Amino acid sequence: MSELPKRRLLDRMRSSPSLLAQEVRLNGDIETSGPLLLSGHVRGNGRIGGELGIAAGAHWEGDLVARSAVVAGQLTGTLIVEEKLEIGATAVIRGRVQARSIAIARGATVDGDMRVTGTEPLVQFEEKRTAR
Repeated sequence: MSELPKRRLLDRMRSSPSLLAQEVRLNGDIETSGPLLLSGHVRGNGRIGGELGIAAGAHWEGDLVARSAVVAGQLTGTLIVEEKLEIGATAVIRGRVQARSIAIARGATVDGDMRVTGTEPLVQFEEKRTAR
């Protein structure tokens, strides 16, 4: 029996994530060796050693480096992802984006350069889940 694919960010996380809730506003840089889920607002740079999730309604202003990421909210700045980046239909990214592989939902907005560093082409998809 094969293992089911791990499509949702929480399914892929190998450890408990740090969480910045919807009401949180943080000014300053963030560095974590594990995963991070953002539902609030961050103004600063980030280095995320695990998976990064930016929820619909969340906003990050600053430059980010992460192992992998799912963006459904807003990002203003540079995003560099070592592995896979998924950009949801509700995402608005203003700045440079770079990842080994990129999947982008129809309806997403990326205002800036987008660069795939791996051998797979950019993938477009129709989002089937609704933002929560």
